[in-house]
Amino acid sequence: MNRSIFRLAIPNIISNITVPLLGMVDMFIVGHLDSEDYIGAIALATMLFNFIYWSFSFLRMGTSGFTAQAYGADNTAEQTNILLRSLTVAMIGGILIILLQYFIALVGFYFLDAGPSVRGYAQEYFYIYVWAAPAVLGMYTFNGWYVGMQNAKIPMVIAIGVNIVNIGLSFLLVYGFGMKIGGVAIATLCAQYSGFLASLFIWNVKYGYLKQYFNFEVLRNLRSYIPFFKVNSDIFIRTMALVAVTTFFMSASAKSGKDILAVNALLMQMFILFSYMMDGFAYAAEALTGKFIGANDRGQLKLLVKKLFLWGIIIVSLFTLVYALFLDQILAILTDKQNIIELAKQYQFWVLLIPVAGFAAFLWDGVFVGATASHQMRNSMLIAVSAFFLIYFAFSDVSANNILWFAFIMYLALRGIVQSFMAPAILRGSR
Repeated sequence: MNRSIFRLAIPNIISNITVPLLGMVDMFIVGHLDSEDYIGAIALATMLFNFIYWSFSFLRMGTSGFTAQAYGADNTAEQTNILLRSLTVAMIGGILIILLQYFIALVGFYFLDAGPSVRGYAQEYFYIYVWAAPAVLGMYTFNGWYVGMQNAKIPMVIAIGVNIVNIGLSFLLVYGFGMKIGGVAIATLCAQYSGFLASLFIWNVKYGYLKQYFNFEVLRNLRSYIPFFKVNSDIFIRTMALVAVTTFFMSASAKSGKDILAVNALLMQMFILFSYMMDGFAYAAEALTGKFIGANDRGQLKLLVKKLFLWGIIIVSLFTLVYALFLDQILAILTDKQNIIELAKQYQFWVLLIPVAGFAAFLWDGVFVGATASHQMRNSMLIAVSAFFLIYFAFSDVSANNILWFAFIMYLALRGIVQSFMAPAILRGSR
């Protein structure tokens, strides 16, 4: 069982690590141009795209769970049908984003306040990169499908390839052809389509035998989409609730002043770093849970949960120890502002609680996605989010930033606690 978990977890962890690497390279490139406005523009445009694409994260999560169950049941035809349905939704979604790009930009940049120069550069980036929408959503589908088919290596290889193309083209277009922020956007656009085409090519090579099961009539059968959209609508609501917490956290931080905003932005990187590791195990949980449920093997499913939580406790201990002993050194890598580092030390206690409070939610999310128990996952998130806002608004007058962190820690912990009470019914198959 441990071997199966790590066979899926490690490639996904490597894939996750490529995400901040690309962001750092983009920031390095625009950070060395002739205006600091480019940095703000990249951050602004990235924030808008994150909101758009997070709205479609259900394509990866829903596809993974359904595919894993079809894999476990050895239902080859359904494996193919799931891919066709999900790709159809992804392409329609991508085309709609392109068609609605001017409306999206109008609304998005209205709420994302910035000066005219920063806004102009951000819009230049947006109107180029938005054309990548079908490729981005298509890769969501393929990544979910590959993980559901118990293959995490292909998404890892594609993620690394996308980043290599992106970084190489960015340097070429910006420094070789002087295209500035437009060059960064074009490089990202080309990289996303290279990843989507690579996904198609690899699928054709490795899974081409599934073509014989293609039945395009399923695309016309609207009733066959009902389970897909029922699960994915729950995942969408859950994702929007998550976005609400993270967005409000930074907004509330900004109200406490620029120093607290800087401190919280840095300390939240500790949560993000921890999430990269736990997400790898969550993806493994998705794939293996769906497989065991599809095969109706409840014994292996319960063993999987025990092993996942054993490794979760080990990872929690490791991260807590690192954050306790080396937080100063980690912060020194992220910033050279000593006053911010000193201020951050006052809130180190909350950082130490992040792994303890958060690990169960990550693992249960993976199990719930694999079991397509989206209704329960949505409800647990809504309970936790409600507690977050209730705690903050009830007590923020006492010590605003400490209460903000307390609310965030309770939000993380409640997700895992509520899911722990829901899990037995799911593991028994009696939900």
